[in-house]
Amino acid sequence: MKRLVLLAVVALLTGCGFHLQGRQPLPPVLAAAYIDPVDAQSDFYLGLRAALRASGSQIQEEAAPGSATIRIVNDRTSERVLAVSAQNIQTAYELSYTVRIAVSAGGRQLIEPEEHTVSREYSFAESAQLAKLREREALSAALANDLVTVVMRRLASLK
Repeated sequence: MKRLVLLAVVALLTGCGFHLQGRQPLPPVLAAAYIDPVDAQSDFYLGLRAALRASGSQIQEEAAPGSATIRIVNDRTSERVLAVSAQNIQTAYELSYTVRIAVSAGGRQLIEPEEHTVSREYSFAESAQLAKLREREALSAALANDLVTVVMRRLASLK
Protein backbone atom coordinates (compact mmCIF):
# COMPACT_ATOMS: atom_id res chain seq x y z
CA MET A 1 0.00 0.00 0.00
CA LYS A 2 2.85 2.38 0.89
CA ARG A 3 4.54 1.71 -2.45
CA LEU A 4 1.31 2.43 -4.29
CA VAL A 5 0.92 5.78 -2.50
CA LEU A 6 4.55 6.66 -3.16
CA LEU A 7 4.18 5.72 -6.82
CA ALA A 8 1.03 7.87 -7.09
CA VAL A 9 2.82 10.89 -5.54
CA VAL A 10 5.79 10.50 -7.89
CA ALA A 11 3.46 10.19 -10.89
CA LEU A 12 1.57 13.33 -9.85
CA LEU A 13 4.76 15.34 -9.37
CA THR A 14 6.16 14.18 -12.69
CA GLY A 15 2.92 14.90 -14.50
CA CYS A 16 2.62 18.46 -13.20
CA GLY A 17 6.07 19.47 -14.47
CA PHE A 18 7.69 19.62 -11.03
CA HIS A 19 11.44 19.27 -10.98
CA LEU A 20 14.07 20.06 -8.41
CA GLN A 21 15.83 23.35 -8.78
CA GLY A 22 19.42 22.93 -9.73
CA ARG A 23 21.86 24.14 -12.28
CA GLN A 24 20.58 25.77 -15.44
CA PRO A 25 21.43 23.88 -18.64
CA LEU A 26 23.27 26.34 -20.85
CA PRO A 27 23.41 26.39 -24.64
CA PRO A 28 26.61 25.13 -26.32
CA VAL A 29 27.69 28.68 -27.18
CA LEU A 30 28.30 29.25 -23.44
CA ALA A 31 30.46 26.14 -22.96
CA ALA A 32 33.43 28.52 -22.64
CA ALA A 33 32.78 32.06 -21.44
CA TYR A 34 34.74 35.14 -20.53
CA ILE A 35 33.17 37.57 -18.05
CA ASP A 36 34.17 41.22 -18.47
CA PRO A 37 33.22 42.81 -15.12
CA VAL A 38 33.01 46.41 -13.98
CA ASP A 39 33.97 45.30 -10.46
CA ALA A 40 35.67 41.92 -10.08
CA GLN A 41 34.84 41.86 -6.35
CA SER A 42 31.10 42.52 -6.56
CA ASP A 43 28.62 40.00 -5.18
CA PHE A 44 26.96 39.72 -8.59
CA TYR A 45 30.17 38.98 -10.50
CA LEU A 46 31.32 36.36 -7.99
CA GLY A 47 27.87 34.74 -7.95
CA LEU A 48 27.58 34.71 -11.75
CA ARG A 49 31.02 33.17 -12.07
CA ALA A 50 30.11 30.40 -9.60
CA ALA A 51 26.73 29.78 -11.28
CA LEU A 52 28.31 29.49 -14.73
CA ARG A 53 30.86 27.01 -13.40
CA ALA A 54 28.11 25.00 -11.68
CA SER A 55 26.26 24.83 -15.01
CA GLY A 56 29.29 23.34 -16.73
CA SER A 57 30.67 26.44 -18.40
CA GLN A 58 34.43 26.85 -18.48
CA ILE A 59 35.37 30.37 -17.35
CA GLN A 60 38.13 31.93 -19.45
CA GLU A 61 40.61 34.39 -17.93
CA GLU A 62 40.86 36.31 -21.21
CA ALA A 63 38.53 36.79 -24.16
CA ALA A 64 39.20 34.03 -26.70
CA PRO A 65 37.92 33.70 -30.28
CA GLY A 66 35.85 30.58 -29.54
CA SER A 67 34.33 31.74 -26.27
CA ALA A 68 31.32 33.86 -25.45
CA THR A 69 31.85 37.20 -23.73
CA ILE A 70 29.50 38.25 -20.97
CA ARG A 71 30.04 41.95 -20.41
CA ILE A 72 28.80 43.45 -17.16
CA VAL A 73 28.22 47.04 -18.25
CA ASN A 74 26.81 48.24 -14.94
CA ASP A 75 26.79 46.70 -11.45
CA ARG A 76 25.51 48.95 -8.68
CA THR A 77 23.38 49.21 -5.58
CA SER A 78 21.30 52.21 -4.58
CA GLU A 79 19.34 53.14 -1.53
CA ARG A 80 16.24 55.30 -1.18
CA VAL A 81 14.59 56.59 1.98
CA LEU A 82 11.00 55.36 2.29
CA ALA A 83 9.94 56.59 5.72
CA VAL A 84 11.02 59.22 8.22
CA SER A 85 10.03 59.43 11.90
CA ALA A 86 8.58 62.51 13.63
CA GLN A 87 12.13 63.32 14.79
CA ASN A 88 13.27 63.41 11.14
CA ILE A 89 15.18 60.12 11.41
CA GLN A 90 15.04 57.65 8.53
CA THR A 91 13.22 54.48 9.58
CA ALA A 92 12.78 52.57 6.31
CA TYR A 93 14.80 52.21 3.14
CA GLU A 94 14.49 50.55 -0.24
CA LEU A 95 17.66 48.85 -1.41
CA SER A 96 17.98 48.25 -5.16
CA TYR A 97 20.57 46.22 -7.03
CA THR A 98 20.92 46.86 -10.75
CA VAL A 99 23.04 45.11 -13.36
CA ARG A 100 23.29 45.73 -17.08
CA ILE A 101 24.72 42.90 -19.18
CA ALA A 102 25.48 42.18 -22.81
CA VAL A 103 26.50 38.85 -24.36
CA SER A 104 28.38 38.30 -27.60
CA ALA A 105 29.92 35.28 -29.30
CA GLY A 106 31.41 34.57 -32.68
CA GLY A 107 31.35 38.22 -33.69
CA ARG A 108 27.60 38.61 -33.16
CA GLN A 109 25.60 40.12 -30.32
CA LEU A 110 23.50 37.41 -28.60
CA ILE A 111 22.01 39.75 -25.99
CA GLU A 112 21.92 43.48 -26.51
CA PRO A 113 22.70 45.45 -23.35
CA GLU A 114 19.76 44.88 -21.01
CA GLU A 115 19.16 45.99 -17.46
CA HIS A 116 17.84 43.90 -14.58
CA THR A 117 16.86 45.37 -11.20
CA VAL A 118 15.63 43.84 -7.97
CA SER A 119 14.77 45.73 -4.81
CA ARG A 120 13.67 45.13 -1.24
CA GLU A 121 12.61 47.25 1.67
CA TYR A 122 14.18 47.15 5.11
CA SER A 123 13.68 49.02 8.35
CA PHE A 124 16.35 51.00 10.14
CA ALA A 125 16.71 51.65 13.86
CA GLU A 126 19.41 54.00 15.08
CA SER A 127 19.62 52.08 18.36
CA ALA A 128 20.73 48.96 16.45
CA GLN A 129 22.85 50.69 13.85
CA LEU A 130 25.60 48.08 13.61
CA ALA A 131 23.10 45.22 13.26
CA LYS A 132 21.11 47.12 10.65
CA LEU A 133 24.24 47.85 8.62
CA ARG A 134 25.03 44.12 8.71
CA GLU A 135 21.45 43.41 7.62
CA ARG A 136 21.91 45.80 4.69
CA GLU A 137 25.05 43.93 3.58
CA ALA A 138 23.26 40.58 3.81
CA LEU A 139 20.29 41.98 1.89
CA SER A 140 22.59 43.33 -0.83
CA ALA A 141 24.20 39.88 -1.18
CA ALA A 142 20.75 38.25 -1.40
CA LEU A 143 19.70 40.71 -4.11
CA ALA A 144 22.88 39.94 -6.06
CA ASN A 145 22.03 36.23 -5.79
CA ASP A 146 18.51 36.93 -7.09
CA LEU A 147 20.01 38.78 -10.06
CA VAL A 148 22.37 35.87 -10.77
CA THR A 149 19.31 33.60 -10.97
CA VAL A 150 17.56 36.01 -13.35
CA VAL A 151 20.62 36.32 -15.59
CA MET A 152 21.25 32.56 -15.62
CA ARG A 153 17.67 31.98 -16.77
CA ARG A 154 18.20 34.58 -19.48
CA LEU A 155 21.44 32.90 -20.57
CA ALA A 156 19.74 29.48 -20.59
CA SER A 157 17.11 30.86 -23.01
CA LEU A 158 19.73 31.61 -25.69
CA LYS A 159 19.65 29.49 -28.82
